[in-house]
Amino acid sequence: GGRRQVGVGGGIRGDGTLHRGGGAAGAESQIGGQRAGNGQITVNKRTFDDYFGAPSLRQHAVEPLRLSNLTSTYDVDVTLDGGGVSGQAGALRLGIARALVELDPELRGLLKKAGLLTRDAREKESKKYGLKKARKAPQYSKR
Repeated sequence: GGRRQVGVGGGIRGDGTLHRGGGAAGAESQIGGQRAGNGQITVNKRTFDDYFGAPSLRQHAVEPLRLSNLTSTYDVDVTLDGGGVSGQAGALRLGIARALVELDPELRGLLKKAGLLTRDAREKESKKYGLKKARKAPQYSKR
């Protein structure tokens, strides 16, 4: 029972739900079930609109579904963890895209062309000693 952690793995369970992982910027998405439904998306047991307040983030996250015209075909139940809201939206987008490819390998070309199967590899640059942040220097004083 319950959810299992998925990285590169995943797979379809006996109850017809598909498990898929995908992460970006420290955030991780765990697609806990994509099954035939009416397009309901649940994020951390909350409604999609409630979890992602900004319309731009909502649009970003469901891009794979929109591109493949499957917006109202699957119900998505997802657990997001780590990162910020934007990174989590990106992680959800990657998780959904990967899950769709697993359900229908035909979609791979379409999603890959749109760049939806690529993890956003940008990471936080490390802080340097003598500086306040990675590149921000303390205020310069002539005397």
